[in-house]
Amino acid sequence: MARRAVRFLAILIALGVVFYSRSRGTSSRVDEDDTPAADTSADGRFRPTVQEGLGASVAILLDQSGSMEDAPDSGGDTPKYRIAREAIAQVLAQTDSFVTLHPDFQVNVGLYVFDGDVRMELPIARYRGSALTAALANLPEPSGNTAIGDAMQRATRDLYAAGTIRKYLLVVTDGANTSGREPDVVAREIARRSEGAVKLYMVAFDIDAARFGFVNEVRGAVLHANDGPGLRASLDTLYRGRILAEAVDAGETIPARTDSAGTRGSRPVPSSVSPIPPR
Repeated sequence: MARRAVRFLAILIALGVVFYSRSRGTSSRVDEDDTPAADTSADGRFRPTVQEGLGASVAILLDQSGSMEDAPDSGGDTPKYRIAREAIAQVLAQTDSFVTLHPDFQVNVGLYVFDGDVRMELPIARYRGSALTAALANLPEPSGNTAIGDAMQRATRDLYAAGTIRKYLLVVTDGANTSGREPDVVAREIARRSEGAVKLYMVAFDIDAARFGFVNEVRGAVLHANDGPGLRASLDTLYRGRILAEAVDAGETIPARTDSAGTRGSRPVPSSVSPIPPR
């Protein structure tokens, strides 16, 4: 009798473990309860979960939907996902030059991909070209739907744990949203809850940029690209020409330095500073 009771108890425990594991799940789909949440005030505004300082954090959101397997309508045989991955790596490599010129300025970069789900491939942390290259190289081939809004939502929450005052979403997509929350709704929500602290930049790759007119409404920017050179140029305009340039040209201060009298203080970043030497 005692043995039967022990066996019955063991079965119950095993079933409980299985049920718990299944309830937790392994899907990477965005879930408000599973993603790192930014603290919010009573009025719903985002609040950082860590102390923030001088610097910029950028979440790269890359479309991984099935249409990215196609070549651009402009011609050629190279699929759009390969063009996009190469362009992102080339443009972000400029970060090394920027950091050399501004060693006190922290630049964080994270990589997210989205199809019907959203996956963080590289956490938002200090830029390392080798880590970004490896993350891009290890991505699977695209498939599935397009969850732009969900990706924006997930990455924004993570930006508030990155430790910098300036926060950016840089989206590369070739299609309209087909899964999850609508990006225009999410964009307006982010603008409101962040009080404009999170800026949205987008490249419409092989698709009419007019589809994303809401980006301008939230004081962001959307550019069009129809091929590889166009994509690199648009990314360069947004990353080097906007994100890095405005980050050091906004009247912020760089870390305190000791003057000849031995006192410490901060000094403004000159408006004439160029983030990257002319090419």
